[in-house]
Amino acid sequence: MAPSYVSEARRRGLGTRRERIGLVVERLAAEHSDAEIALNFGSDVELLISVMLSAQTTDVNVNRVTERLFVKYRRLEDYLAVPIEELELDVFQTGFYRQKAKAIRGAMTVLLEEFGGEVPRTIPELLRLPGVARKTANVVAAELGEAQGIVVDTHVRRISQRLGLTREDDPVKIERDLVKIVPKADWHRFPHLMIWHGRRVCDARKPRCEECVLAELCPAWRASTARG
Repeated sequence: MAPSYVSEARRRGLGTRRERIGLVVERLAAEHSDAEIALNFGSDVELLISVMLSAQTTDVNVNRVTERLFVKYRRLEDYLAVPIEELELDVFQTGFYRQKAKAIRGAMTVLLEEFGGEVPRTIPELLRLPGVARKTANVVAAELGEAQGIVVDTHVRRISQRLGLTREDDPVKIERDLVKIVPKADWHRFPHLMIWHGRRVCDARKPRCEECVLAELCPAWRASTARG
């Protein structure tokens, strides 16, 4: 369980979560103006498959695999036309290849049978696809139209905790906290900003707080300097 800095923020007079969130988004947007999804895709279906493959691996690795995958499989039916073992081999490098190949075939089947071959836009509909959980549904919905929630990955969770925006550790509960304070207009870009900040500055083990545009808003940094 990560330490909670919610009370620390209040104790140090940093303002409420709602009061600070505007500055957090504003500063991150200025610092990471290029923040966007790092997966490469050329269609709605390719987006869905890329996000499904990204579980427990890096976006760079997924892009390396899909560069070949999307040349070989151009239609939804193509994923169903080959033996499952062949599809497993094609996604092998992303890890958990048996589960992912099974999920992709299941999702393609449901898309063809229930959605006319089109990727749905709403969270409830996306969750009907095999292998699609809340995080994947959030990513796909946001990229295809209107964000209906906030994606919570390891970077979003870590930085939200350090900033004292949540005291929760479970991604679903963290999302509930974030949607209460992040303006809906920022639900799409907020996780991208947090993810890129996590990759570039707020590292899990060695955060570069001296370079961080959020340092003065961050109770975790305040607490560490007080201890030092």
